[in-house]
Amino acid sequence: MNVMGEKNKLGIFRLLEPVVKVFRLGFSKVKVIFEETFGLGTGATISAIIFTALVVMLSIFWFFHSAPPNTIIITSGDEGSLFRRNAERYAKILERNGVKLKILPSKGSLENLERLADPSFRVDVGFVQTGVAKGFNIEKLVSLGSISYEPLYVFYRSRKPIDLISQFNGKRIAIGENGTGTQVLALEMLARNNIKPGGATVLLKMNDDEAQKALFDDIIDAAFMMGDSASTKLIRSLLRNGQIRLFDFTQADSYTRRIGYLNKLVLLKGAIDLGENIPKRDINLVSPTVELIAREDLHPALSDLLLEAATQVNGRKGMFQNRGEFPTMLDNEYRISDDAQRYYKSGKTFFYRYLPFWMASLVNRITVIFIPMLFVLIPGLRVIPSIYRWRMRLKILRWYRALLALESDLSTDMSPEKRQKLLQRLDQIEQNANEKKMPASFANQFYALRGHISIVRERLLSNR
Repeated sequence: MNVMGEKNKLGIFRLLEPVVKVFRLGFSKVKVIFEETFGLGTGATISAIIFTALVVMLSIFWFFHSAPPNTIIITSGDEGSLFRRNAERYAKILERNGVKLKILPSKGSLENLERLADPSFRVDVGFVQTGVAKGFNIEKLVSLGSISYEPLYVFYRSRKPIDLISQFNGKRIAIGENGTGTQVLALEMLARNNIKPGGATVLLKMNDDEAQKALFDDIIDAAFMMGDSASTKLIRSLLRNGQIRLFDFTQADSYTRRIGYLNKLVLLKGAIDLGENIPKRDINLVSPTVELIAREDLHPALSDLLLEAATQVNGRKGMFQNRGEFPTMLDNEYRISDDAQRYYKSGKTFFYRYLPFWMASLVNRITVIFIPMLFVLIPGLRVIPSIYRWRMRLKILRWYRALLALESDLSTDMSPEKRQKLLQRLDQIEQNANEKKMPASFANQFYALRGHISIVRERLLSNR
């Protein structure tokens, strides 16, 4: 076994031998170039080569490391929900720029936020309804902006209109599934009216389709639904039923004052169906907004791409919004990312504005990384020769000081013993100087030193 191991080692050495030879040859050539260009000695040359190599390698590493990923993972919503449909539209826009958007289904805002707040879960961005962040650590999450309103619909069975949420006390109410923003907001609204779990009111966890059927079958008295999951078809179906009403938030202004993340909306007369005049009058609603939430390390170029997609998808005129109203920066629970703030103020950066995404990324990284590299490398390569020349001058001056000290001891009436000691000191100075390797850039100073040593030697010998 040992013999085989030795043979394997010898085989590896033989394979590496040409590589080592090429490396040595290349290093020698680079060393000569540095020595001749900067007039450096061996130590300073090696230092300059190492410094240059480190700067270049660090720049190359950062060039590849800072490239935007070609895949983003978004946590959206249930199949058929508005969150899911928006994510699919985003995916088509990003695909045109060579970036794949991987869509993860979820139950809704709460589950999206749970995923984003969990560092171990692989996700980059997600749609999150405002008002669900309580109890989560969101320090490392940022908002790319608000992208839409998400109106709250409360449908109920009653012969007479109900004016206050508190009037639902003691009834059977569907509040949405676990993990949804519907349930979070429903519990918040009910709690504001002293209706809490465990009391006389029966709170049932149902999705919108289940709640619709339960309302039709008179199994429940009321249902909370959010605009992202309640389709226009479902709303139209409920409003056409003569026994089911849509709750009119007559206290909408008060709700928006007390619950900061809510906005007042008006579902206009005929907005659902002009022909059948559904609804038959203006109805006040309350609505949180939907935030596009990302982790704080999202690449700036991808942030721009997502906001560009949001502008195309969510910036259109809708039932509750004007054209260009979204995306926008609103002061809610999450801090707005620096990249998003820059985008809202000035749009995409210069290169991404005029070049294809992949080319803009390449040019931008070259500009940001390699040009600053030159500003580090050039001064650094100037400093090393300066330090080296300073050290060499100090050494030459040290020999001159020794030579001056020796010359000051010269006198006309020296004894043979003293002259012999001075000659030995002079020989030692000359030997030390000759042993020092001098680059060509210091040849004139070195030969001048040797000439001065010879002059002092002649003076010593002439005083015999």
